[in-house]
Parts: sequence; C-alpha cells; structure tokens
Amino acid sequence: MLNNLDLEGRPEDTRIVVAMSGGVDSSVTAALLKSQGYDVVGITLQLYDHGAATHRKGACCAGRDIHDARNVAERIGIPHYVLDYESRFRESVIDNFADSYALGETPVPCIECNRSVKFRDLLETARELGAQALATGHYVASRRLGDGSRSLVCAADADRDQSYFLFATTREQLDFLRFPLGDMTKPETRELARRFGLEVADKQDSQDICFVPTGRYTDIIGRLKPNAIAPGEIVDLDGKVIGQHQGIVHFTVGQRKGLGIAAGSPLYVVKLDAASRRVVVGPREALRMDRIALRDVNWIGDGALERVIGEGIEMYVRVRSTRAPQPAWLRAADGGYEVELVGGEEGVSPGQACVFYDAPSGQARVLGGGFIKSASASRVSRAAPRDALAPLAEAVRG
Repeated sequence: MLNNLDLEGRPEDTRIVVAMSGGVDSSVTAALLKSQGYDVVGITLQLYDHGAATHRKGACCAGRDIHDARNVAERIGIPHYVLDYESRFRESVIDNFADSYALGETPVPCIECNRSVKFRDLLETARELGAQALATGHYVASRRLGDGSRSLVCAADADRDQSYFLFATTREQLDFLRFPLGDMTKPETRELARRFGLEVADKQDSQDICFVPTGRYTDIIGRLKPNAIAPGEIVDLDGKVIGQHQGIVHFTVGQRKGLGIAAGSPLYVVKLDAASRRVVVGPREALRMDRIALRDVNWIGDGALERVIGEGIEMYVRVRSTRAPQPAWLRAADGGYEVELVGGEEGVSPGQACVFYDAPSGQARVLGGGFIKSASASRVSRAAPRDALAPLAEAVRG
C-alpha cells in the first residue's frame, strides 16, 4: 500500500530526510511530514564561511539559518544534524560561478547547487541514513507515472514556481525526491508555519546568491578570477570603440543601465567577448535571438531524447527564470542540441538555463533543459518552414 508520498509502507515506518535551510519553506516541510507520522530527520548544510553573513538578511545556510533550523527541529521533535559541505560547495558552485563570469556568461548558481550538492551529495547521505526519500521545501511538484517513475511539474503557485532551477534533476533523483509544498501557495505555507508554532513563520525569503555576504558578487569573482575585472573597451556592432569599462563581470547581456557611455539612442549589451575583454553594445532590436545552442542537456521527458527527437520536438521553453515559457522547437544540431524560438527572445545570455516544458502555463511538466552556450538571430528556419510553427505560436496566443 502506498502512503501519501507514494512510498510503500506506513508513515511511521518510513524515514524521510528533510533538507532544512532554516527558512519557512523547508521548516514547514519538516513539520508537515512529522505531523503526518513520518520518521523525519532534518539535515542542514553549512555551505560556506558564514561568519560575515551571519547577520545579513537573506543569507541562506549561514549561521542564523543553522540556528533557526535547529530551533525548528527541536520544536517539532525530530533529530537534526549539521553537515559541513563547504569544500564541496566551493568546488562545485562558487568556483564554477567565478569561472562562468570570467567567460562572459551569466551563471545561475542555484541550479548548480541543486544539481551537484543537494541532489547528489545530500541525496546520497539520505540513502546512507536509511531514508526512503529526501524531501525539500522547493515550490515544484512531482507526479507518479504509469510505469512507477516520477515526472517533475511546475508548482501550483506560479509566482513561486522553482522548476527553472531544477531542470537538471535526473530521473533517478526524481524517484527519491519529494516536494510536499508543490501544490501549495506561499500564504498557505506561512499559515501552516503559524499553526505549527514555528518562529520562522514570517521570516523573509533567502536571496539567490546565498554565498555573497556583502551582496557584491564582483568581490568574489575579482578574488578568484582577476582577469574578469580587467578593464577593456566598449564597442558598437561595427567594432568601433565608444567607451571603456572596468571589467566584463560588471555586465550582462540585455543590460541597459550603468554602461557609462552617452549615446543619442538607448544602447544595450549585446555580447560579452571575454577573450578580447570587449563589451559589445547595440540597439534593442540587436538583442532579439531565435536560435540557441545548448550544452549539458538533461532530458526527463518520455523515452530517450536521441530516439524521440526525430526532425524536432515541439515544446515551450523558458530562457530566464523571470520569463514566461514560449513556443519553440528542440532539434539535434552539430553533435548537440539547439532550440529555435518561434517568436524570438531578447537578452538571451550564455550561462543561463533554457528549460523545456510541455505547456506554456499551469502545472506543466518539465521535460528537461540545458545551459545556453550561444544564441544567434537567423530569422529563417533551416529545418522547417515558418508556416509549420504557426499553430504552436497560435496556441500560446490563445
């Protein structure tokens, strides 16, 4: 018999490890599972040198948060452990973050943290503790499929949905992961925290870049990758020098403000050339791209991607966490994969994720995704006539 987590056995006979960051979401996850009778074990990861961040609002997995997680565990009556993952986090997340910026990319460290620390290292620790599942406070849901495996779907609360940051989760990991908050809204979560008597009920949410105590990520990059803060030239689309800058790390594709140059019309960052330390700027229309080359593609849709892709797969893709999914084609290209956007997109930045969905809204299924390697503006599809894409675009417009 399956319990409400789709696991065999009674809740009291089922051990669940909960990743407790000290925030309201993971705290409610632990309290909720405990109230349902599960054998809950809380684990908090110390991910970085938290001394300077202890009193900074919005710091995740720092000293204050470890204290809060410990208090919650004591309040609900579960064992709680703090694991030192600093070296793993530094190697897998912080070093990669600095490397990516030095290459002119705009990385998303939360994705790498989920992929290489929480859902790899912590998941293995949960197995070693005899757990049947690892539960987190992410706003995303999973559904049991007919073959017994699990799919990843968007959260019921669209404003809180975190599926973009979890696209790299593998099928094997999904089978072991549970997301109890996926069908809840944030106000409902806070109300549960109050009912459980948790002091973190009104605690503010953590910031994305948790390991930057001062809020200035350029400090870390400058220390690890000095070349990223070396001065260089700002050039227009024709290569004409129109200004100087103090490091490509201060820019991202699509940026308009803070360029430090005067022009008769608005200019935007179109490209970052790390090799020449050049920032290329141009008019807004130069930002619009419709082809995206991907790397490190993870597929969690039905079947094996290399078998089902054929001439291309219709889907919806999100190229930034704040953008809505839009219609696109995924195709095999040059030994890898590329996405063709039906309507194009502005500010497509290397290093960001391109996440695949089976629907443009609601609790759509996540089909996977990849990291953006490069983007271009072809405007004409080589593999399919524009008419073939019209029905998909029309479906999105309603």
